[in-house]
Amino acid sequence: MIPSFQSPSFPSPSFQSPSFHAPSFHAPSFHAPSFHSTRPSHGPNPLARLAIVALVLLIAGCGFKLRGAANIPFETMAVTGAENTPFAVELRRNILANRTVRIVDDPKLAQGILQITGISQERRILSLSGAGRVREFQLVYRVSFRVHDGKGREFMPTSEVVLRRDITYDDSQVLAKEQEEILLVRDMQTDAVQQLMRRLATVRLAAS
Repeated sequence: MIPSFQSPSFPSPSFQSPSFHAPSFHAPSFHAPSFHSTRPSHGPNPLARLAIVALVLLIAGCGFKLRGAANIPFETMAVTGAENTPFAVELRRNILANRTVRIVDDPKLAQGILQITGISQERRILSLSGAGRVREFQLVYRVSFRVHDGKGREFMPTSEVVLRRDITYDDSQVLAKEQEEILLVRDMQTDAVQQLMRRLATVRLAAS
């Protein structure tokens, strides 16, 4: 008999694919820094208040006066001429700012008479364009006055306050330029009142 041979059986090896675990990444957390405001409080500062008071007292001690409060030497005054004009109204208001001067309607009762002899306003052309149009002109504001007592004594002979302002002109901005001119005239009026007030402060009542 031929012996039967059986091939040995070998178990087939089992291969398992290795498992890979992706590493987990944790995003770092950022904490916004907290800022504390160092803005000073709005509460009153005693030192600042003290400094302001001291400054006010220093100014008062140096003889500082508010605008329009010139030292007019008269106790009673009459303002004649240019009645009811904006200039006269502003002038009276500034005279009364003295609080030591009283304005009377009757010149005979006044220690001093401020007579406004004239107020005028004019334009003067300064330059023209190549087409012959006005490019720039000058405003002239003039006030003439005298100060006397109505009895032959002249405290200040006829004098003038003359102010000038230059202004450009543009045909394409007529309304704007008209408004600008009005503001300039008003500014000149106020300036003229202040100059006249300073002149009044130079009057001396003592006989020359």
